[in-house]
Amino acid sequence: MFNTILVANRGEIACRVMRTARRLGIRTIAIYSEPDAGAMHVAMADAAYCVGPAAARESYLNLERIIAVARESDAQAIHPGYGFLSENEEFAAACERAGVVFIGPPASAIRAMGSKSAAKKIMEDAGVPLVPGFHGDEQDAATLIAHADRIGYPVLLKPSAGGGGKGMRVVQSRNEFNDALAGCKREALAAFGDDKVLIERYLTRPRHIEIQVFADRHGNCVHLFERDCSVQRRHQKVLEEAPAPAMTPERRAQMGAAAVAAARAIGYVNAGTVEFIVDERGTFHFMEMNTRLQVEHPVTEMITGLDLVEWQLRVAAGESLPCTQEQLRIDGHALEARIYAEDPDKGFLPATGRISYLGSPDESRHVRIDTGIRAGDAISPYYDPMIAKLIVWDHDRNAAIARMQRALSQFQVVGLTTNVGFLKRLAAAPAFAAAQLDTGFIEHNQATLFPAAAATPHEALALASLAELLSHDEASSRVRGRGADPYSPWQRVDGWRLNQDNHHAIAFRMGESTAGDDLTVVAHYRDGGYEVELPGAGRRLTLHGTREGDTYTAMLDARTLRGTVVATGARRDVFLDGVQYSLELVDPYAHDFDDNPGAGSLAPPMPGKGTAVLVEPGAIVERGTPLLIMEAMKMEHTIHAPAAGTIGEILYKVGEQVPEGAELLVLDRAAK
Repeated sequence: MFNTILVANRGEIACRVMRTARRLGIRTIAIYSEPDAGAMHVAMADAAYCVGPAAARESYLNLERIIAVARESDAQAIHPGYGFLSENEEFAAACERAGVVFIGPPASAIRAMGSKSAAKKIMEDAGVPLVPGFHGDEQDAATLIAHADRIGYPVLLKPSAGGGGKGMRVVQSRNEFNDALAGCKREALAAFGDDKVLIERYLTRPRHIEIQVFADRHGNCVHLFERDCSVQRRHQKVLEEAPAPAMTPERRAQMGAAAVAAARAIGYVNAGTVEFIVDERGTFHFMEMNTRLQVEHPVTEMITGLDLVEWQLRVAAGESLPCTQEQLRIDGHALEARIYAEDPDKGFLPATGRISYLGSPDESRHVRIDTGIRAGDAISPYYDPMIAKLIVWDHDRNAAIARMQRALSQFQVVGLTTNVGFLKRLAAAPAFAAAQLDTGFIEHNQATLFPAAAATPHEALALASLAELLSHDEASSRVRGRGADPYSPWQRVDGWRLNQDNHHAIAFRMGESTAGDDLTVVAHYRDGGYEVELPGAGRRLTLHGTREGDTYTAMLDARTLRGTVVATGARRDVFLDGVQYSLELVDPYAHDFDDNPGAGSLAPPMPGKGTAVLVEPGAIVERGTPLLIMEAMKMEHTIHAPAAGTIGEILYKVGEQVPEGAELLVLDRAAK
C-alpha cells in the first residue's frame, strides 16, 4: 500500500478520498488554487501546495505543476477524484512517465472511451447493445442533418469528447437542427476543446441506469450492481438511488454482464461506470463509460457496505479485488441528493456567495454527508456549485425516501439560494414514491415540483417576531445595566409608550414583495410573554418562548413551535417544519428612489464569459427576447430581456470575461 498520495482535486471528492486514506494510515497531499487557500480539503490534508490562480486551466488542470508537486512531496500515487483530470489520458500517461501511480484506469482505456464515437464502435464489436445513431467522423452540417433525418426525430446531439450533459441538445424537428448543432458545437469546443458531435435517437421516456464496475491487473472484473440516475436537470443528475426500482434479478444479471464485457473490451482497470439508457419496454442500450469514480458512488457503498475508494487504492497498489462476483450482495436501499447553490425557479441558475449559516442532520448509519464546504466558505463562479451530497440508507425504498425527507428538512443553508426546498418536494412527490422515473421526470412533474409561492404562514411570522422581541429584551437589559438611572423610561427599549399600552410594531417583507405588501406584527408586552396581532389572524394570540443559539421554541396559544431563525443584516431566514422562509426586516425610515425609471441595463447573475451576442444596437426587443449567451460554472446561460425596449450600447464582446454585476448592455425600456 502507498505511504503518501496526492489528491488532484478539490471540494467534497478531495475530502472524501482523504477520509479513506487517513483511515488506512496514508499521508495525503492537497493541491489548491489561490482562492481555495482556506478550503476544507486544504485543512484536511497533511500538506498542501498552491498550484496556480483561480482559473482551472492554470491550477487544477496544470499537469506539469501537479506532477512537480507529487515529486516534491514524495507522493507515490495521484488520485484524480472526478472531473478535472480524472478522464485525461495525457495526465494518466504523464503520471506513468514520472513514475507516479495514477489511481485510475490506464491511459489506453481512457483513450478508448474518451471519444463517444470510438466507444460506440468498440461496444458494438463487443456485442453491447447500442442506441440507433450516427457516430462517424463526417461532421459537415449537411451530412449530420441527413443522418438525423434517417434516424428519425427527435434526436439527441452530444459532444463526442464530453460528458456531464454539457453541450447536449434535443432536436425535435429538422427546422431546429442547425441552431441546435451550432450551440452543441460551440459548447463542446469551450468545454472539451473538440467540437465533434454524434447523433442518437432520442428516447422519449427513458431511464438512466448505470452499472458500477471494478477490475484489477490480475484479470478479475466484477460489477457492483446498478444505480438509477433518471432524475436529472440539464442532463445532469439530481437524485440517484440504488438499487434501481423494479429491477429484476434477470435484467440485473444481463446489464451487469454487458458492463463487465464493456470493461474487458478495453482492458479496464480500477473503478468505472457503464451507463445505459433503458426504454419503456426495459430494453437497455449503451450510452457511455465514465472512466473514473462517480459522484453518486456513495449509494453503491451504502447498499454493499464497501469503501470504493479503498478498493481504488488497493487495486492501484497492485492488489487483487477484495471480493468475487458471487460474494457481493445488496442490502437495503440508498438515495443520494446533490445539494447545489442554484435557483430551481430560475432554470437552476447557479448561485454564488458566502454561506453564512450551515445546519445539517446528524450523521449515522442511516445518514451520510459528503461535503467540502463549511459555514463561512464561499461558492465561487470558478468551480462546480455543489455544497454537499446527502446520502441516506434504510431497509427498503419507502423507508429510505422517508428518511431522505426528514434529512432534507434538517439541512439549512443561509447566504445564497439552494435547491434544498426543491429536493424536498421531489422526494415527497407521489410520482417519485411510485417510481415513475424517466429522464424527463422534472418536466413531467412541474406542478408538484414548482408550486406557486405560498404566503408566509402565521407560525413563521410568529417565530421571526419572537426572535426580534427576545433580541429587544436582551438589548433592554444591556441598556439598563449601563445607565445611571436604571428605572428611567427613556432607557427602555421594550415598547414603552406614554399613556399607551407597551407594544412593538415589527414589519417584514417577503421575497420580492413591494412596500405595500409589508407584513406587520404588533406585539403587546404582557407578564411572561406577549400578545400579538398577526396579519389576517383576526384575533390576538399569546406568544412566549425561549432561545438557544439560533433555535427558538415558541408557544403560540396552545401550539408549540420549534425552528431556527438566522439574522443576516436585515434578512431573517426562518426554518420551520422543514421549510425555509426568507423575510426582510423593514426599516420604516428607509426609502427607495429611482431617478430614471425609463432606462434600464442588464448585469449577469454571476461572473462569466460572453460566448454569443444575439442582438445589435438599435434592435427593438420584447420582454423575454434572448440577448446574449454566457458561459459560467461550466454551463451556457442565455440572458433574456427583462422588459420590452430598444438595445443601446453593447458593452462586452464575445470571449471577454464579465465580472459579476457589470453591465452587459444598455436597454432603453419602452414607455408604459
